[in-house]
Amino acid sequence: MSTPAQKRINLPRSERVVPPWATHIGRTDAQQVISVSVIVKRKNPLSLRELGGHRVSREEFDAQYAADPATFAAMRRFAHQHGLAVDEAASSLSRRTIVLRGTVQAMERAFGVELHDYEETADPNVPAPHVRAGRRFHGFTGTISLPETHAGLVDAVLGLDARPIARPHFRFRKDLKSAAAPAAGGEQPEPFNPPQVAQLYNFPTNVNGSGETIGILELGGGYNTSDLETYFQGLGLKVPTVVAVSVDGGTNSPTNANSADGEVALDIEVAASIANGANIAVYFAPNTDQGFIDAITTAVHDTTNSPSVLSISWGGPESTWAQSSITALDDACQSAGALGVTITVASGDNGSSDGVSDGQNHVDFPASSPHVLACGGTELIASGTTIESETVWNDGSQGGASGGGFSTVFAAPTWQTGVEGFTGTMRGVPDVAGDAAPESGYNILVDGDQEVVGGTSAVAPLWAALIALINQQKGSAVGFVNPTLYTDPGDFHDITQGNNGAYSAGPGWDPCTGLGSPDGEEIATALG
Repeated sequence: MSTPAQKRINLPRSERVVPPWATHIGRTDAQQVISVSVIVKRKNPLSLRELGGHRVSREEFDAQYAADPATFAAMRRFAHQHGLAVDEAASSLSRRTIVLRGTVQAMERAFGVELHDYEETADPNVPAPHVRAGRRFHGFTGTISLPETHAGLVDAVLGLDARPIARPHFRFRKDLKSAAAPAAGGEQPEPFNPPQVAQLYNFPTNVNGSGETIGILELGGGYNTSDLETYFQGLGLKVPTVVAVSVDGGTNSPTNANSADGEVALDIEVAASIANGANIAVYFAPNTDQGFIDAITTAVHDTTNSPSVLSISWGGPESTWAQSSITALDDACQSAGALGVTITVASGDNGSSDGVSDGQNHVDFPASSPHVLACGGTELIASGTTIESETVWNDGSQGGASGGGFSTVFAAPTWQTGVEGFTGTMRGVPDVAGDAAPESGYNILVDGDQEVVGGTSAVAPLWAALIALINQQKGSAVGFVNPTLYTDPGDFHDITQGNNGAYSAGPGWDPCTGLGSPDGEEIATALG
């Protein structure tokens, strides 16, 4: 007598549509073996607001906010019933991630989807993530489903759709169509070495980040050790200790200066030249929602390298993410805050549209997560060690502009409401800013080439370096800093000139540069 089929339930907010920048090829090979990361629910809900700034130990976290072992046991039974293997080495109760491996045919039956192959196209008229024409991936349309007995245990299933989800937020100065117009008084923007920017922003000088580790998340590209040795020796600085951490098969894979290598070099060289005593851990993962989220959870729960701050310079419009993936990634950022890990995220380089050509305003995710420090961009002009002027970075629709606006997913957090300049009901982006214009960008070395690079990608590692300096100065990790930073906007250089498209800068917070660019010593005092 056959067993009756179990009732299945759709996984909330797991809907997928066909990516407009890809061509359908056909059904995925039924015998192809893939891995999925199943994110299960916490033992207890986690709220940073209810923690009130309290940092929990890893032991406390595992006791209160990790996955329940009984949930993992249930998912192991689910895997066995559907002919899937559990990758125990890649699974983690702390990360709430159980990794299942099996054929496409078995995955389709287990999760109620039909997988198809797609090929990326390079259509300049379609907003896309980090697309490479000709690259193939598998994906599905519709909704994931699970048996009724297991659906309530799961928050997200990642890996059934391997479409690229994010793009790096950097711009080469050489790619600008024309030079910037002269600023008031005739001063022209000029590029900087990163320590010069830190000096202009009054970063603490009695510390160098020693004893801290800065985590950097990368979804492509790589670095050459020889480049780092040449770059830091050229600045008269110690060559930092840099380790590459592989997530989901991602590796340090440098190719050429026009690839994502520019992102990797920018992130490492900005962060490590400002906090020159800090160690650097670079988490390389595939450019998928599975890779992105697994990289964050791996970094946050990495007890070997123990980063106290994580810099992220990749993202994509909120509208391009599956809602269950947004929730899973935001949850990972909440875990970081509870454990005392600060996350800095670039707000995007496409102004108020975030590169979406529908005539609407959009913000980038994960910058729009209310549990990260979103970093927008300015154009910085200096004379010696003095800032002469600072305005919103905006080089036009082709040249790039500071990403910012209002989330359509997250409500405005309590620490953001009531601040001068903030009038929205939804999460505002960015929180803070820093030098990002390619004209006033950063001198870096990538694949043997000297380049000047800007973009909000530079601002996330800039702020990560400041956090590392403050952590060393304080003797402990500052953790989730947003509520404290919003209590005293006077710790910032308020940016009141310029726009990013739909939004203009003004006194106080604005959706172009947030609270403004940092006065490092003032912020160190506030967080200390």
